[in-house]
Amino acid sequence: MFILERIGRMAAQYSRARTRYLTERSVRALPVEIQKDIGWPAVQDFRPQAENK
Repeated sequence: MFILERIGRMAAQYSRARTRYLTERSVRALPVEIQKDIGWPAVQDFRPQAENK
């Protein structure tokens, strides 16, 4: 039973990470003006340095 619980937790963690990735990708595809309107610029700090230039 322990193995099934662990697999279930791993699947849930993967699902949350995948959902977050898809959400971030969708928001980053929006124009910069809209990103600012929804308060997204704070996340730009985590982009790779090459994109910030």
